[in-house]
Amino acid sequence: MTIIRQEDLIASIADAFQFISYYHPKDFIQAMGEAWQHEASPAAKDAIAQILTNSRMSAEGHRPLCQARALPWCF
Repeated sequence: MTIIRQEDLIASIADAFQFISYYHPKDFIQAMGEAWQHEASPAAKDAIAQILTNSRMSAEGHRPLCQARALPWCF
């Protein structure tokens, strides 16, 4: 039987939450890049570029993508 230590569970969940708070999924970034290439509206193109810039800054600086507060539950 495998024993899962409480500390390991807590560390794994914390690491997972940190990861998802810093990085957009690859398919999202690719889709946004394609949307930017095909977008005709300068305002929309600028908005997409800002989203992509913010995403890169978040990943590189390990700063959360969103500052919304949430409470995770694990049972």
